[in-house]
Amino acid sequence: MNLTTKNKYVHIPIKGINRRWVISFLLITLCGICSIWAQTKSTIDLRAQSYKLDSRKADVNSETVVIVTDDRLESKQSITLKKGISEAVNGERQVADMIFTVNVRQAGHYLIHTYAVTDEEGAALMKKAKTKFESLFMRMQIGENRATKRVVYVPWNRPKQQTGIFYLDSGEQDIRVWLPRGVRLEYMEIQPYVPPRVPQAAADYEPRVKPPASRPRLWVNAESLPLVRENLLKDENRTTWEKLKKEAIVPFGFSFNSEEEISYNVDLEKAVEKKAFYYLMTGEKEIGREAIDLTVSYLANVEFGNLLDITRELGRAIYTASLVYDWTYDLLTTAEKETMIKNLMRLAMDMEIGWPPFRTKILNGHGNEAMVNRDFLAMSIAIYDEDPIPYQYVSYAILEELVPMRKFEYQSPRHNQGIGYGAYRFAWEMHAAWLYYRMTGEMVFDDNLKNLSDFWLYMRTPGGEMLRDGDGFTSGRPDQPYYWKSPLVMFLMYTYSKDPIVKGEFLRHGNLNNPVLYLLLNDPDLQAEPSLQSLPLTKDFGPILGSMVARTGWNIGPDSDDVVAEIKGGGYHFGNHQHADAGSLQIYYRGFQVGDIGLYRFYGTPYDMGFNKRSVAHSMMLAVDPKELFYRSEVNDGGTRFNQRAPVSPQQIQSDPWFHNGSVLATDVGPTKEKPFYSYFSVDLKSAYTDKVKHYVRDFCFLNLDRQDVPAAIILIDNIETKNEEIAKYWQINTHHLPEVTDDGFVIHNKLGGRVGKTYVTILNPDSQSYTKEVWSDSLATNVFGVALEVPETNYPEGKGHRLMVSYKKPNKNNQFVTVFQMVDGNKSPLPLTRTTNEEGEVINIGANTIVFAAQHPVKKPFSILVEHEGITKVVLMGLKEGKWEIRKAGHIIQNIDVRGKEHTGYTEMTEPGNYFVTPK
Repeated sequence: MNLTTKNKYVHIPIKGINRRWVISFLLITLCGICSIWAQTKSTIDLRAQSYKLDSRKADVNSETVVIVTDDRLESKQSITLKKGISEAVNGERQVADMIFTVNVRQAGHYLIHTYAVTDEEGAALMKKAKTKFESLFMRMQIGENRATKRVVYVPWNRPKQQTGIFYLDSGEQDIRVWLPRGVRLEYMEIQPYVPPRVPQAAADYEPRVKPPASRPRLWVNAESLPLVRENLLKDENRTTWEKLKKEAIVPFGFSFNSEEEISYNVDLEKAVEKKAFYYLMTGEKEIGREAIDLTVSYLANVEFGNLLDITRELGRAIYTASLVYDWTYDLLTTAEKETMIKNLMRLAMDMEIGWPPFRTKILNGHGNEAMVNRDFLAMSIAIYDEDPIPYQYVSYAILEELVPMRKFEYQSPRHNQGIGYGAYRFAWEMHAAWLYYRMTGEMVFDDNLKNLSDFWLYMRTPGGEMLRDGDGFTSGRPDQPYYWKSPLVMFLMYTYSKDPIVKGEFLRHGNLNNPVLYLLLNDPDLQAEPSLQSLPLTKDFGPILGSMVARTGWNIGPDSDDVVAEIKGGGYHFGNHQHADAGSLQIYYRGFQVGDIGLYRFYGTPYDMGFNKRSVAHSMMLAVDPKELFYRSEVNDGGTRFNQRAPVSPQQIQSDPWFHNGSVLATDVGPTKEKPFYSYFSVDLKSAYTDKVKHYVRDFCFLNLDRQDVPAAIILIDNIETKNEEIAKYWQINTHHLPEVTDDGFVIHNKLGGRVGKTYVTILNPDSQSYTKEVWSDSLATNVFGVALEVPETNYPEGKGHRLMVSYKKPNKNNQFVTVFQMVDGNKSPLPLTRTTNEEGEVINIGANTIVFAAQHPVKKPFSILVEHEGITKVVLMGLKEGKWEIRKAGHIIQNIDVRGKEHTGYTEMTEPGNYFVTPK
């Protein structure tokens, strides 16, 4: 390949002779004026693999653009539109702002990038931008091909943009560019496109599960087709089917100009999907032919550009066309099959994961979304008879990489990417599970896949929104709760697991907005269970993503007075949208009392990497080592390690300490499992931090007090040791409203449905003379130890949150924090609270409840308890070693306790005050 920049003049398309020289001659001779193009000559050395087209050496339209100096750029110069000149990115001006001429030695696919920055005008536009659709676009035309609109700058600081993959003919051709306002373009870069390398294991792979010889194959096969047809007429499905029939038979108007770029058309895609499904159900050929004709024309002319995550829209087109291919297979001509396959593979090349689909892993990130799990899998199944290689590659990624990893991960029934991204990505895994199952009758994923619905059930707050987890958009406005919904994941989960409770949850989420998928999978014979009351109140999520959610009830709505709390830590860290939040605490009572105050707007900004994803935005322990550096951030918040690297196998994640996120030491609920009085969770968090932390255990005990005035209490115990005393340790919780600072802690508050809930935070250790209390509010909340980070514009309360920090006055390697949280109804009073010590640790009395814990556990030696309360006292013994224990009073055994492994907890009820002795057998 050889690219050369040359002098250019006004370009107006004229067939026949050399047009640009003709127009140049006319302008100079007839008008007697100089060329509007700058006369800069240069040749670009193309012996390397990347070819930079410096905009200073392009032929520029001196009437519309100007070269400006910019110290941010390597070359210090760039091209931008003149002041007062309107942009022409939609074809308003035929003459380009700049032209590169390239001489291509070998025709083929080439990758083009741009490098640009914004001026003041562009920076202001980007600051106001709320979505990717507010990116800045340029117009570009290669040779005589259709012009295309491409993103040249996005609403976050990323000057280099991938413009796209383009086919360049051999020989000389122009690349014309029309700039948007607000952008300064330094250069374009061209390099030969190299497709992703196929792993040798994938090249040699023989899929153990293959498509049948018969049709259909997507979502339904010859055996299940009669059942789907039968279900159309049952009560739950009939209305949807009747509506779809009426829509499917209406002709879809579609016209286009082949000389103009066609953007993706969601309405067309939905129409052809319905028409193909209608043909599959009824056999009416006229409707089937219309679906084919529309799809063939659409695929041949649609362009998707380079908008962020456009691969999602692009993939939808691939998926829809694959449905048409499979469901109308008997109507397709050989020429139509060839045309569709050609364009499907053309589009596949532009997918973010590339084709073959190995540019990124299927396990995390965008590669774990629809690209492989739905789009490429559907395509490969549909065209398997004509080309089996795509199915070979896709099945390798799913069956040999994804399935084993999820078998390991889903031992903990929650998603590592959090509420929002977790639901989105898991829905695509469910597509893969369903597509294989409906095609072959075999469930290729482990059965633990069916338990993931517990994550979204238990993270539900009493107000209807969700506890925060990972990046997402789950915030509610003050006193305006809403019911967070993801109907697609709940629908796929209910139909796959045949769980009536999950079907009830799906019905609360509302319309699926996908009538074809609904009619393919909905089971009208399964009766939904509308209530969650049969579920246990506490969920221990197991060892892979260690966490516990405890609640006082399953009442959900604006009138709910339930309390829900989450403690997190232990297991593994999977990167990407997972936050550095091991050990974090959340409490919801009539609104968020304790929780996260980060906002997710755009991925990778200084605020996102320095605050939102970091420990400081969560309610957890910070240990600030001034020498510590964090990934992609100048901020040192003192939190846990920052991992953005995803593991590639169960073997790697277990063997590489980088992914270790602490170890769950003990979990238990009791005395009953369904409605426990106490829920206990203990976690060793040392490995979540760097070697600055030598020892750190956090103990959490949630008490369901079954009272209206004080419905719940939490005991939180932190024992932490750092490698030296200069590492400052901060016990931190975050809240949405300005707290009241008291002598022994804080009072925080929120409200739901006009009813105020308060949380009394009492610091029992250290004593009030030994610590300092700080409250960092509003913009100061995002000032992280001297580094100020700008909060995105928002109406959400997280944007004006408050950080409550407690630290010892005297530096020491070892610190202990003992804190009690009491959730209190409005202006009611908290329960009496006292603290004493015994031989092994401390005793906390909250009203008629006593919690005993040890400084070091598991406890192996005898200890005593002084009970002062008259009447029944509920006693929780935390951190006992496994085995049998005796409780004695006045020398008499009054109870035997059997402490089981991994629970390390005992429970008893004392009927009278006095001294009690707890002794291991």
